[in-house]
Amino acid sequence: MLEKNEVNVDKTEKKVEEVLNETKKVEAVENLEKTDDTVDAVDEIEKSIAKDAEKNSDKEEESDVVDYTKLSLEDLVLELKKTLSDNPVQKIKTQVEGIKSAFNQKFGALLAEKKAAFLEEGGNSIDFQFSSPIKTDYNTLLSDYKKQRDAHYNDLDKQLSSNLDKRLSVIEQLKDLIENADTATMYKSFRELQDSWKTIGPVSKNHYNDTWKTYHHHVERFYDLLHLSNDFRDLDFKHNLEEKLKIIEKANALAEVADINIAFKELQDLHKIWKEDIGPVSQEMREDVWGKFSEATKKIHDRRHDHFREMRSKHQEIIENKLVVVEKLNAYDTANNKTHNDWQKSIKDIEELRQEYFNAGKLPYSKSEEVWQKFKAATKKFNSAKNVFYKHEKNDQQDNLKKKMALIELAESLKESDDWESSTNTLKKIQADWKKIGHVPRKFSDDIWKRFKAACNHYFDRYHDQKNSLNKEQQEVVDAKKEFLETVKELKDPTKEGIFEIISNWRSLGALPRNARHIDGKFNKLIDRALSGLDLDKNEVAMLKFTHVVDSLAADNDVRKLDSEQMFVRKKIDEVVKEIQQLENNLGFFSNATDDNPLVLNVKNRVNEFKVDLAIWKEKLSYIKKLDY
Repeated sequence: MLEKNEVNVDKTEKKVEEVLNETKKVEAVENLEKTDDTVDAVDEIEKSIAKDAEKNSDKEEESDVVDYTKLSLEDLVLELKKTLSDNPVQKIKTQVEGIKSAFNQKFGALLAEKKAAFLEEGGNSIDFQFSSPIKTDYNTLLSDYKKQRDAHYNDLDKQLSSNLDKRLSVIEQLKDLIENADTATMYKSFRELQDSWKTIGPVSKNHYNDTWKTYHHHVERFYDLLHLSNDFRDLDFKHNLEEKLKIIEKANALAEVADINIAFKELQDLHKIWKEDIGPVSQEMREDVWGKFSEATKKIHDRRHDHFREMRSKHQEIIENKLVVVEKLNAYDTANNKTHNDWQKSIKDIEELRQEYFNAGKLPYSKSEEVWQKFKAATKKFNSAKNVFYKHEKNDQQDNLKKKMALIELAESLKESDDWESSTNTLKKIQADWKKIGHVPRKFSDDIWKRFKAACNHYFDRYHDQKNSLNKEQQEVVDAKKEFLETVKELKDPTKEGIFEIISNWRSLGALPRNARHIDGKFNKLIDRALSGLDLDKNEVAMLKFTHVVDSLAADNDVRKLDSEQMFVRKKIDEVVKEIQQLENNLGFFSNATDDNPLVLNVKNRVNEFKVDLAIWKEKLSYIKKLDY
């Protein structure tokens, strides 16, 4: 057994089928006197009215234009939330689409930035993930909007179906009135049916024209069969004729309107008034009046088709111009791009071609999609080559970053140095090396440059200050010792006595200022080298080097360094004593071994060597302790 709603649907379908059959008969009669072109023009306008009639109760109201691109992601989510809460869901499509476009663009840029940072830090593209609470809130609101919208349109479909049932019911009542009405009450009943028809809401576009034509056909039948109350009928006919002639006059005037889209829209409104608000005219005038209205409609229809034909011609020209740009993009050669500057020039060239593509003009979606895909493929080819280069460039930039960080650490280690000559030469070389190293990731470039520049500036500020701060006597000592140092460098085959004389002469030149003590260091190195070249016992040479150093420190009254030297000697004595004790302890494990055992001999030899070293370190300690400082 059929459910109740299924029975109702079946009845509605039968009524719709009957209406369609009646409509075909009506159209057959109407079309007898019309040309094919006029029929096409009227059909087109009626189809557009049917489509608008379905949407009539669902049209979006005009609202203030908001530039959503200026809002932040957080503000866009707040705006979406406010829009959903303050407006009917069917009225906000434009606002929601605007918010969606702005949000997707901004979030896409944020996502690309996060991914770029992730890759610069050495991450793998496949491992990249990014989540944001603001994106979660946005997705939730958008999901709510879609649910509300779907629910609304489900209700709308039900309402359209209900309205169709009501219109079919009025048609049936009108037919019954014509066949069975009481002449005394039929006109009043007819008026009530007319009022009822006007209060019924929209129906789907598939049934709008059919139901209206059938309804109008029976309205005309009613007037044609109405013999009583002729005064009412004739008055109605006269009023309707006057209104329809006004509409024809307006339609003819629309043919002169410059903007064909505006003219076509107003023509739709006139057809709707003709259908919905104005009743029939007398039978002898119907064909003539409808013919005039149809001819006015055809004029606008023809203008509109000429307009679109012209647009299609322009569209073809735009397409050809855009395809020329696509060919240029495909032919663009990046094979010789080897450096960042090469690619920056190419990126500028491609951007100019992109602008040329967009400046060629706009196309409707149906025309633009194919050429747009070709354009995207051409730019993708360029972008792929660019991305390959910059992927390698990022690896190189990471290597460059490591090199520059090493230079920074070296510069920072030297910024407090008093070895002016050596440190100055080293820092100048560091600066030259820095310039030779290529680009680093942009996010680090400013910070590392500031660090490097600060270290270099700090050193050279000190360097210039010390040069400017030497008094005349100090400068004379520095100059004299520098000159004497050059003669020492030329010394060949020195003797022990000769070296002692050189040391004595060096000390007689005077003490160097603190900021020039590095010159003493250079002299000490030359003396050590000269002593090592003497034919002396190595322990005696070691002792001579030591006494020379501590005597120099004593002459300069450098108590801090003398104390440091004494602590160093004591530390070495402790270390050697521990080594000897450990080795002698190890000999205890070889109690059963013979004296000529290789392992035993090796340990004994090392013990003897350490004892010799211990004697030297003790001698050094004794010497430094005797100094009066």
